[in-house]
Amino acid sequence: MNLKRFSRISVIFAAVLGSTLTLGAFHRASAVLAASPAKEPCCGVITEQGKQLAEVLDSMNVENRWLAHQHINWKTGEPDRPETYTGSGRSSHCSAFAAAVGERLNVYMLRPPDHSQILLASAQAEWFHDKSGANSGWKAIEGPDHDRWAQELANQGNLVVIVYESPDEHKPGHIVIVRPSEKSLEALHKEGPQVAEAGMENYNSTIAATSFTHHPGAWPNGVHYYWHLVDWTAVKVPGDSK
Repeated sequence: MNLKRFSRISVIFAAVLGSTLTLGAFHRASAVLAASPAKEPCCGVITEQGKQLAEVLDSMNVENRWLAHQHINWKTGEPDRPETYTGSGRSSHCSAFAAAVGERLNVYMLRPPDHSQILLASAQAEWFHDKSGANSGWKAIEGPDHDRWAQELANQGNLVVIVYESPDEHKPGHIVIVRPSEKSLEALHKEGPQVAEAGMENYNSTIAATSFTHHPGAWPNGVHYYWHLVDWTAVKVPGDSK
């Protein structure tokens, strides 16, 4: 079977069955993938829907919004308090940015007003793992090749997150959005998936391996991956005249 077709069929099966996406049923496909040249794209081409996802992420302007040390509107990332504001909710805004991306794509994840912005990332991590996340259409990506599946799902235009729940209930977790990339298998193993994030530093495009540096013990074994189908017929893509 054509490998690209095989991977897409696996995604369809996972969506139809509503089950956790694991690699147990795809060992033979993984063996074929492992034999591919290290410099070739690891995770399939970026589809038209993947390009639309990249356009949406680019339009969020995360490097200039959702900035740390400001109190912000979670949907827009713009400051909503004076510069002199010294109250709570000023730290960093990874979870608000992730929720805003979900809102833009018509995909729900835990967000205000259902939870405050304070310590929201860890609450989101717990929510994804709980039945609430599953009931909202989120599925876990597990198994030895979870990073590869995460990148491929993003390349196909799905919403994919990597999330860390802090073991200390008084300290924040972290969440990032996987963005489409045709990086090589060698780069994927070294860097992890390509991501967009807000945090102590904001990046429209960076690597997952450095995204969790402010959270010792998070990367690579303390994080979890989840994905959700996006109905692109219902999403307004920047520059789309429809």
